[in-house]
Amino acid sequence: MFEQPVSAPITVRQRNRHGDRLEVRELAVSSDLNEWANWPGLAQVGRLTYSCRCKGKVSRETSYIVTSLSAQEATPAQLLSLTRGHWGIENRLHWVRDVTFDEDRCQIRTGAAPQVMAALRNLVIGMLRLCKTHNIAAALRTLAGSPRRALTLVTSHNATFRAIMK
Repeated sequence: MFEQPVSAPITVRQRNRHGDRLEVRELAVSSDLNEWANWPGLAQVGRLTYSCRCKGKVSRETSYIVTSLSAQEATPAQLLSLTRGHWGIENRLHWVRDVTFDEDRCQIRTGAAPQVMAALRNLVIGMLRLCKTHNIAAALRTLAGSPRRALTLVTSHNATFRAIMK
């Protein structure tokens, strides 16, 4: 569809510079597949191309998006912003679960236990975020050394916990 579209997709490009790193995100969006695809609610599809140049090295990734938001509900620029917001969730939650809690190596695999553990991890992350904790790993190390502080997190008000963490 993107190689030979029925009508030209609408394309938006965003460039960001972070020091010596240049990032370019380009999103091409179309609604040409709406009648062809048997996908309830499909309104737009898009091809997201991400390029990064850092210290002379260039990397490039392509991914595809589908959305139920029509062109009137979300412009290509808004869709590009939404995809960036999705990665914010990935970085703030899933990365913390994967790296800080080392969730991928957890050997709890039977019954409801994996879901319960995931919920507990999410609860801890959420509680620490509510307390304005910026470094989850450092907060976990602090709490591991003092179980009373961990109990304070569960039982007391947010401001009290922040005072204890200082």
